[in-house]
Amino acid sequence: MIIPTSYEELAGYVEGEKSVFFFTADWCGDCRFIKPVMPEIEAEFPEFKFIEVDRDKFIDLASQWTIFGIPSFVVTDHGKELGRLVNKDRKTKEEITAFLKSVR
Repeated sequence: MIIPTSYEELAGYVEGEKSVFFFTADWCGDCRFIKPVMPEIEAEFPEFKFIEVDRDKFIDLASQWTIFGIPSFVVTDHGKELGRLVNKDRKTKEEITAFLKSVR
């Protein structure tokens, strides 16, 4: 999982090849629930770069992308959004896997 430190770095991933943006926060219980299985999900989808976005650190991006619930996932490819799994609900490994299969 890539953890960017600046908006410029994030922009590079948005403009690059297929990336999964995982919006999370330290205080988010549902984020802590899914985080331990993220390495398994990453291994299952090697065609994607996985970017962990701290919603609080990058609040302007979260607002611009309408990320009001976390954990949430947005997939981009060369600046184009391919899909999003964005809501305030807890997500399971199965839900995330099905979502990523749908945007391959």
